[in-house]
Amino acid sequence: MKFIQIALLSFLLASGASLSVAQTKSNDKPMVIDAAVTSSRYQLYEGDVTNVDKKTRTITFKNKEGESKFVAGPEITNFPQIKKGDHLNVSYELGMAIELIKTKSTGIRSKVETESISNAKPGDKPAEKITNTTTIIADIIGVDRDKKLVSVKGPSGKVTTVFVKNPSLLNDVAVGEQVKVIYTDAMAASITTPKK
Repeated sequence: MKFIQIALLSFLLASGASLSVAQTKSNDKPMVIDAAVTSSRYQLYEGDVTNVDKKTRTITFKNKEGESKFVAGPEITNFPQIKKGDHLNVSYELGMAIELIKTKSTGIRSKVETESISNAKPGDKPAEKITNTTTIIADIIGVDRDKKLVSVKGPSGKVTTVFVKNPSLLNDVAVGEQVKVIYTDAMAASITTPKK
């Protein structure tokens, strides 16, 4: 039997992110290169609640790999809503989006990292989602329309090449312009009551 201690998934969770493209303050309307948006979702753990010890705040889950125990810390305010037969789902999501900023490069590249946490409403089953977003302003340094590739240089000087599925989206892309690259990674955990 595995025994995993966590303060309700705060450490296990880091939330499944919905991919969003931030808006630019440029006077020109930004063009979102939809074909360059990628998103991958991974299932980390799934199991059913087989026991809830209210005194020790220990929840026992079972899935095809066996049993696991979680100790819910005091920050799990919705602990009383967890019942035997509930379902736990923990997932990880990784996404990337590119937004073209229709301005000439100023030579200024930047990197901004943010984190957001959302929890279940009072009275609902426990749930938590932690989303980390990194926004990079990068210069376009190469466009290969035949191979459908765009190469960008970020603030650290690292060059990344992105494949664009729809070649018509490359018609207005030129070396010397800038792009906004948004990476998101998130982990989400939720406990739900299965529908009967």
